[in-house]
Amino acid sequence: MDFIEVTLKVNADFADIFTAELGELGFDAFVETEDGFSAYIDEDKFSEEALQEVLERYADFAQVEYAVQKIERQNWNEEWERNFEPLFIGDQVSVRASFHEKPANAKYDIVINPKMSFGTGHHETTTLMIENQLTLDHQSKRVLDMGCGTGILAIMAGELGASEIVAVEIEDWTVENARENAELNNYASIDVRLGGAETIAGDKPYDIILANINRNVLLEDMPAYKAVLAPQGWLLLSGFYTEDLPMIQERASELGLDYTSHRVKNNWVSAIFKAS
Repeated sequence: MDFIEVTLKVNADFADIFTAELGELGFDAFVETEDGFSAYIDEDKFSEEALQEVLERYADFAQVEYAVQKIERQNWNEEWERNFEPLFIGDQVSVRASFHEKPANAKYDIVINPKMSFGTGHHETTTLMIENQLTLDHQSKRVLDMGCGTGILAIMAGELGASEIVAVEIEDWTVENARENAELNNYASIDVRLGGAETIAGDKPYDIILANINRNVLLEDMPAYKAVLAPQGWLLLSGFYTEDLPMIQERASELGLDYTSHRVKNNWVSAIFKAS
């Protein structure tokens, strides 16, 4: 299946807002550009009318120009090779593509070939999740990564010593990409599943659950996460804004999860909760 690329020229102050709005429309890959960003969606899920409705809601606040084009799936490699720059997160984690040189000073080195999947580390939420992962003991732990995208957080769990890792995604091509990246980083043992929260029902308890999705999905699926979270287990969430944090905290409290901390970057949040 081909993809639709929507390129938006927009002030940096509004780029994150439009990224979140397009995420709600089904766009699931984003690449920063000099004057905005490009967003990608399966051709059969794209509605230009829905896109225009989003832009019109912000017409009084932000001037936006956009262009739409169809991209054949096999052309994606050219796109991300042109835009994907290596990252260094938390002074410990290198995130790079296979065509980048391995840095000498990285404690952890993750190689990601993202194709159309979200999660290269360039988005604030992925960076925040990795920074939070670095604060938790993963050694010999059982870890779940919901909405795994490229598999980067699951791979990070492996780097931190997790013994069992399950990763879940709703798109078949994303599952394929996550498996490829897991193998590329010598974590072929990661169990990458196709589906949503229903795929984890009845699983053995997880010591750490990672979910970098969006506010609405998190609020809906948190009971499913709690059902498979071990006593004293950790739940790391991201994909929402600072103004959404109280809502997430309230939902967690209803489920018997204790808020412990959160990080913020450009108004995006990653929060940590603990089971009693």
